[in-house]
Amino acid sequence: MTVPEIMTYLQANGSESIKKILVKHGIKEPFFGVKVEYLKTIQKQVKKDYQLAKDLYATGNADAMYLAGLIADDEQMSKADLQTWAKQAVSNNISEYTVPWVATGGKHGFELALEWIDSPVDYIAAAGWSTLGNWVSLKSDSELDIPALKNLMQRVIENIHSSPNRVKVTMNNFIICVGSYVTALNQDALDAAKKIGAVTVDMNGTACKTPDAGAYINKAVDKGTLGKKKKMVKC
Repeated sequence: MTVPEIMTYLQANGSESIKKILVKHGIKEPFFGVKVEYLKTIQKQVKKDYQLAKDLYATGNADAMYLAGLIADDEQMSKADLQTWAKQAVSNNISEYTVPWVATGGKHGFELALEWIDSPVDYIAAAGWSTLGNWVSLKSDSELDIPALKNLMQRVIENIHSSPNRVKVTMNNFIICVGSYVTALNQDALDAAKKIGAVTVDMNGTACKTPDAGAYINKAVDKGTLGKKKKMVKC
């Protein structure tokens, strides 16, 4: 499929009612309001296509950018590719899902995440923390830098309450992921969650709530899934 063909399909399957909902969740124009199920129809046809993914992302259309993440060949994505994607990820679903998914699927994810969390641009910093959360949920513990993760949790403790809204959300999720997927750091994450306490985030009038990190981690323990890694992060 070509970019024009896909864009025509996306426009035909857009919904004004879906757009209104997504705008409240931080999705920014231009986009058509396409349900993920329609994006996955294209994903099944294309599977992976490095160049097509880059071309779709470059349209700046949030629906096309999300689709780009689904069909991206993560291992082919260079640092430069990922840097470009992070800088252009102005919508919450792209900065907190698409970019982190693709970064985690390649070999540069952890390195770039550490760079992104230092960014003064909130959506880039959010992409960094989200990438770190995905990284620990997918990679085996033997591949993880445990001391670095401990330091990152301390950084969250010290900075989460003074951070921008979406950075708060992704920092909190990072603590949940570490506590749920890294067995050796389960107690450290629980301790961090206790020190952090309740996290207040402006959800722009939506019904979304910031999860209680400690409660979520304990759910993983209670269900017997502590340390059980994900097979994939894209969805």
